[in-house]
Amino acid sequence: MKTVVITGSARGLGFEMAKVFLNNNVNVVISDVNEENLKKAKENLESISKNASVEACKCNVTNTEDIENLIKFAKEKFSKIDIWINNAGVNQPEKAIWELTEEEINIILDVDLKGTINATRLIMKEMEAQKSGAIYNVEGYGSNDAMMLGLSIYGTAKRGITYFTQALAKENETRNTGVIVGRLSPGIMITDFLVNAVGDKEKIVLSEKTKKVYNILGDYPDVIAKHMVENMLSNTKNDVHIEWLTNRKAAWRFMTSSFNKRDFFKTLGDGKE
Repeated sequence: MKTVVITGSARGLGFEMAKVFLNNNVNVVISDVNEENLKKAKENLESISKNASVEACKCNVTNTEDIENLIKFAKEKFSKIDIWINNAGVNQPEKAIWELTEEEINIILDVDLKGTINATRLIMKEMEAQKSGAIYNVEGYGSNDAMMLGLSIYGTAKRGITYFTQALAKENETRNTGVIVGRLSPGIMITDFLVNAVGDKEKIVLSEKTKKVYNILGDYPDVIAKHMVENMLSNTKNDVHIEWLTNRKAAWRFMTSSFNKRDFFKTLGDGKE
Protein backbone atom coordinates (compact mmCIF):
# COMPACT_ATOMS: atom_id res chain seq x y z
CA MET A 1 0.00 0.00 0.00
CA LYS A 2 1.35 3.43 -0.97
CA THR A 3 1.84 6.39 1.36
CA VAL A 4 1.37 10.10 0.65
CA VAL A 5 2.49 13.08 2.75
CA ILE A 6 0.61 16.36 2.24
CA THR A 7 1.78 19.61 3.82
CA GLY A 8 -0.83 22.17 4.87
CA SER A 9 -3.56 19.55 4.85
CA ALA A 10 -5.73 20.26 7.89
CA ARG A 11 -8.27 21.94 5.60
CA GLY A 12 -8.85 23.14 2.05
CA LEU A 13 -7.35 21.34 -0.94
CA GLY A 14 -4.85 19.39 1.13
CA PHE A 15 -7.59 17.95 3.34
CA GLU A 16 -9.79 17.08 0.36
CA MET A 17 -6.89 15.37 -1.41
CA ALA A 18 -6.28 13.35 1.74
CA LYS A 19 -9.89 12.13 1.55
CA VAL A 20 -9.53 11.03 -2.04
CA PHE A 21 -6.23 9.26 -1.38
CA LEU A 22 -7.77 7.34 1.52
CA ASN A 23 -10.69 6.30 -0.67
CA ASN A 24 -8.12 4.99 -3.15
CA ASN A 25 -6.44 2.87 -0.46
CA VAL A 26 -3.41 5.11 0.00
CA ASN A 27 -2.06 5.74 3.51
CA VAL A 28 -2.00 9.45 4.33
CA VAL A 29 0.12 11.64 6.59
CA ILE A 30 -1.45 15.06 7.02
CA SER A 31 0.45 18.00 8.46
CA ASP A 32 -0.25 21.57 9.47
CA VAL A 33 1.14 24.28 11.72
CA ASN A 34 -2.13 24.49 13.70
CA GLU A 35 -2.42 21.56 16.13
CA GLU A 36 -6.12 22.06 16.85
CA ASN A 37 -7.05 22.07 13.16
CA LEU A 38 -4.78 19.07 12.60
CA LYS A 39 -6.46 17.07 15.36
CA LYS A 40 -9.94 17.78 13.97
CA ALA A 41 -8.83 16.90 10.46
CA LYS A 42 -7.38 13.56 11.58
CA GLU A 43 -10.59 12.68 13.43
CA ASN A 44 -12.68 13.50 10.36
CA LEU A 45 -10.45 11.50 8.06
CA GLU A 46 -10.40 8.51 10.43
CA SER A 47 -14.19 8.41 10.28
CA ILE A 48 -14.11 7.81 6.50
CA SER A 49 -10.97 5.67 6.31
CA LYS A 50 -11.61 2.03 5.45
CA ASN A 51 -8.53 0.06 4.43
CA ALA A 52 -5.89 2.80 4.44
CA SER A 53 -4.61 4.62 7.53
CA VAL A 54 -4.20 8.30 8.37
CA GLU A 55 -1.61 9.87 10.67
CA ALA A 56 -1.03 13.52 11.61
CA CYS A 57 2.19 15.41 12.33
CA LYS A 58 2.56 19.08 13.19
CA CYS A 59 4.88 20.83 10.76
CA ASN A 60 5.84 24.43 10.10
CA VAL A 61 7.37 24.35 6.62
CA THR A 62 9.48 27.42 7.41
CA ASN A 63 11.39 25.29 9.92
CA THR A 64 13.84 22.75 8.46
CA GLU A 65 13.79 20.63 11.63
CA ASP A 66 10.00 20.36 11.38
CA ILE A 67 10.25 19.11 7.80
CA GLU A 68 12.93 16.58 8.77
CA ASN A 69 10.70 15.42 11.63
CA LEU A 70 7.73 15.04 9.26
CA ILE A 71 9.79 12.82 6.95
CA LYS A 72 11.04 10.76 9.91
CA PHE A 73 7.50 10.48 11.33
CA ALA A 74 6.04 9.25 8.03
CA LYS A 75 8.78 6.68 7.56
CA GLU A 76 8.37 5.39 11.12
CA LYS A 77 4.62 4.98 10.60
CA PHE A 78 4.62 3.57 7.07
CA SER A 79 8.32 2.74 6.31
CA LYS A 80 8.30 4.50 2.94
CA ILE A 81 7.01 7.75 1.36
CA ASP A 82 5.72 7.25 -2.18
CA ILE A 83 4.16 10.65 -2.86
CA TRP A 84 4.99 14.04 -1.34
CA ILE A 85 2.77 17.07 -2.00
CA ASN A 86 3.97 20.58 -1.12
CA ASN A 87 0.59 22.21 -0.54
CA ALA A 88 1.20 24.51 2.46
CA GLY A 89 0.66 28.18 1.70
CA VAL A 90 -0.55 31.55 2.95
CA ASN A 91 -2.35 34.34 1.12
CA GLN A 92 -1.31 37.99 0.82
CA PRO A 93 -3.09 41.00 2.33
CA GLU A 94 -4.76 43.05 -0.39
CA LYS A 95 -2.11 45.78 -0.40
CA ALA A 96 0.31 47.30 -2.89
CA ILE A 97 3.88 45.98 -2.65
CA TRP A 98 5.18 49.08 -0.86
CA GLU A 99 2.36 48.94 1.71
CA LEU A 100 3.34 45.47 2.91
CA THR A 101 5.51 45.16 5.99
CA GLU A 102 8.78 43.29 5.93
CA GLU A 103 7.21 40.70 8.24
CA GLU A 104 4.31 40.10 5.84
CA ILE A 105 6.66 39.73 2.88
CA ASN A 106 8.87 37.31 4.80
CA ILE A 107 5.93 35.14 5.86
CA ILE A 108 4.60 34.86 2.31
CA LEU A 109 7.98 34.04 0.76
CA ASP A 110 9.07 31.76 3.62
CA VAL A 111 5.92 29.63 3.48
CA ASP A 112 4.92 29.76 -0.19
CA LEU A 113 8.37 29.58 -1.79
CA LYS A 114 11.17 28.69 0.61
CA GLY A 115 9.05 26.11 2.45
CA THR A 116 8.42 24.24 -0.78
CA ILE A 117 12.07 24.48 -1.84
CA ASN A 118 13.41 23.16 1.48
CA ALA A 119 10.83 20.38 1.77
CA THR A 120 11.56 19.32 -1.80
CA ARG A 121 15.31 19.35 -1.15
CA LEU A 122 14.94 17.06 1.85
CA ILE A 123 12.39 14.61 0.46
CA MET A 124 14.28 14.41 -2.85
CA LYS A 125 17.28 12.99 -1.00
CA GLU A 126 15.06 10.31 0.57
CA MET A 127 13.42 9.38 -2.71
CA GLU A 128 16.68 9.35 -4.65
CA ALA A 129 18.05 6.87 -2.10
CA GLN A 130 15.02 4.60 -2.53
CA LYS A 131 15.09 5.20 -6.34
CA SER A 132 11.36 5.86 -6.48
CA GLY A 133 8.69 8.34 -5.48
CA ALA A 134 6.83 11.40 -6.72
CA ILE A 135 6.98 15.04 -5.65
CA TYR A 136 4.22 17.47 -6.60
CA ASN A 137 4.31 21.22 -5.98
CA VAL A 138 1.16 23.34 -5.98
CA GLU A 139 1.10 26.37 -8.26
CA GLY A 140 -1.12 29.41 -7.78
CA TYR A 141 -1.94 32.89 -8.99
CA GLY A 142 1.15 34.25 -10.74
CA SER A 143 2.42 30.91 -11.99
CA ASN A 144 1.26 31.89 -15.47
CA ASP A 145 2.60 35.48 -15.10
CA ALA A 146 -0.83 36.96 -14.24
CA MET A 147 -0.66 40.14 -12.17
CA MET A 148 -3.06 42.13 -10.01
CA LEU A 149 -2.94 44.53 -7.09
CA GLY A 150 -2.87 42.68 -3.80
CA LEU A 151 -1.31 39.45 -5.07
CA SER A 152 2.12 40.61 -6.24
CA ILE A 153 4.30 38.96 -3.58
CA TYR A 154 2.11 35.84 -3.51
CA GLY A 155 2.37 35.74 -7.31
CA THR A 156 6.14 36.20 -7.12
CA ALA A 157 6.34 33.15 -4.84
CA LYS A 158 4.10 31.05 -7.05
CA ARG A 159 5.92 32.05 -10.23
CA GLY A 160 9.06 30.96 -8.42
CA ILE A 161 7.44 27.60 -7.63
CA THR A 162 6.76 27.02 -11.31
CA TYR A 163 10.33 27.76 -12.39
CA PHE A 164 11.77 25.83 -9.45
CA THR A 165 9.69 22.73 -10.18
CA GLN A 166 10.50 22.77 -13.89
CA ALA A 167 14.20 23.16 -13.09
CA LEU A 168 14.01 20.33 -10.56
CA ALA A 169 12.31 18.07 -13.10
CA LYS A 170 15.08 18.81 -15.61
CA GLU A 171 17.86 18.08 -13.13
CA ASN A 172 15.98 15.02 -11.95
CA GLU A 173 15.81 13.70 -15.51
CA THR A 174 19.50 14.39 -16.08
CA ARG A 175 20.45 12.45 -12.95
CA ASN A 176 18.03 9.60 -13.71
CA THR A 177 16.92 9.35 -10.08
CA GLY A 178 13.79 7.28 -10.66
CA VAL A 179 11.72 10.04 -9.02
CA ILE A 180 8.76 11.83 -10.65
CA VAL A 181 8.47 15.62 -10.29
CA GLY A 182 5.31 17.50 -11.24
CA ARG A 183 3.16 20.58 -10.82
CA LEU A 184 -0.45 20.83 -9.62
CA SER A 185 -2.45 23.78 -10.90
CA PRO A 186 -5.80 23.85 -9.05
CA GLY A 187 -7.07 27.21 -10.32
CA ILE A 188 -9.39 29.24 -8.08
CA MET A 189 -10.56 27.29 -5.05
CA ILE A 190 -13.50 28.49 -3.01
CA THR A 191 -12.20 28.27 0.55
CA ASP A 192 -11.63 30.73 3.38
CA PHE A 193 -8.07 31.09 2.01
CA LEU A 194 -9.57 33.70 -0.35
CA VAL A 195 -10.60 35.99 2.50
CA ASN A 196 -7.72 35.38 4.93
CA ALA A 197 -4.11 36.54 4.65
CA VAL A 198 -0.78 35.51 6.22
CA GLY A 199 -2.14 32.46 7.99
CA ASP A 200 -5.52 33.86 9.10
CA LYS A 201 -3.90 36.88 10.77
CA GLU A 202 -5.64 39.40 8.54
CA LYS A 203 -8.98 39.58 6.70
CA ILE A 204 -9.24 40.35 3.00
CA VAL A 205 -12.30 42.31 1.85
CA LEU A 206 -12.94 41.26 -1.73
CA SER A 207 -14.25 43.74 -4.29
CA GLU A 208 -17.46 42.96 -6.17
CA LYS A 209 -15.43 42.66 -9.39
CA THR A 210 -13.11 40.09 -7.81
CA LYS A 211 -16.02 38.10 -6.38
CA LYS A 212 -17.66 38.05 -9.81
CA VAL A 213 -14.55 36.52 -11.37
CA TYR A 214 -14.22 33.99 -8.55
CA ASN A 215 -17.87 32.99 -8.97
CA ILE A 216 -17.29 32.34 -12.66
CA LEU A 217 -13.96 30.51 -12.45
CA GLY A 218 -13.94 29.05 -8.94
CA ASP A 219 -14.73 25.55 -7.72
CA TYR A 220 -14.92 23.87 -4.35
CA PRO A 221 -11.74 21.99 -3.35
CA ASP A 222 -13.39 18.56 -3.21
CA VAL A 223 -14.11 18.72 -6.95
CA ILE A 224 -10.56 19.82 -7.76
CA ALA A 225 -9.00 17.29 -5.36
CA LYS A 226 -10.64 14.34 -7.12
CA HIS A 227 -9.17 15.43 -10.45
CA MET A 228 -5.72 16.03 -8.97
CA VAL A 229 -5.46 12.75 -7.06
CA GLU A 230 -6.76 10.56 -9.88
CA ASN A 231 -4.17 12.07 -12.21
CA MET A 232 -1.34 11.75 -9.70
CA LEU A 233 -2.13 8.08 -9.09
CA SER A 234 -2.16 7.29 -12.81
CA ASN A 235 0.84 9.45 -13.75
CA THR A 236 4.17 7.86 -14.71
CA LYS A 237 5.81 10.89 -16.38
CA ASN A 238 8.36 13.33 -15.04
CA ASP A 239 7.72 17.09 -15.44
CA VAL A 240 3.96 16.56 -15.61
CA HIS A 241 1.56 19.49 -15.27
CA ILE A 242 -1.80 18.47 -13.79
CA GLU A 243 -4.16 21.36 -14.44
CA TRP A 244 -7.78 21.88 -13.41
CA LEU A 245 -8.71 25.31 -14.77
CA THR A 246 -7.44 25.04 -18.34
CA ASN A 247 -7.67 27.99 -20.76
CA ARG A 248 -10.45 26.20 -22.64
CA LYS A 249 -12.44 25.60 -19.46
CA ALA A 250 -11.99 29.22 -18.34
CA ALA A 251 -13.16 30.54 -21.73
CA TRP A 252 -16.24 28.32 -21.59
CA ARG A 253 -17.04 29.51 -18.06
CA PHE A 254 -16.98 33.16 -19.18
CA MET A 255 -19.07 32.44 -22.28
CA THR A 256 -21.76 30.67 -20.25
CA SER A 257 -21.64 32.87 -17.13
CA SER A 258 -24.75 34.88 -18.08
CA PHE A 259 -27.04 31.86 -17.59
CA ASN A 260 -24.90 29.79 -15.22
CA LYS A 261 -25.13 31.98 -12.13
CA ARG A 262 -23.16 30.99 -9.04
CA ASP A 263 -22.66 32.77 -5.72
CA PHE A 264 -20.13 31.06 -3.52
CA PHE A 265 -19.92 34.05 -1.18
CA LYS A 266 -23.34 33.50 0.38
CA THR A 267 -21.67 30.92 2.59
CA LEU A 268 -18.01 31.93 2.38
CA GLY A 269 -18.43 35.63 3.17
CA ASP A 270 -16.27 38.38 1.75
CA GLY A 271 -13.74 39.00 4.50
CA LYS A 272 -15.80 41.59 6.37
CA GLU A 273 -16.05 41.16 10.11
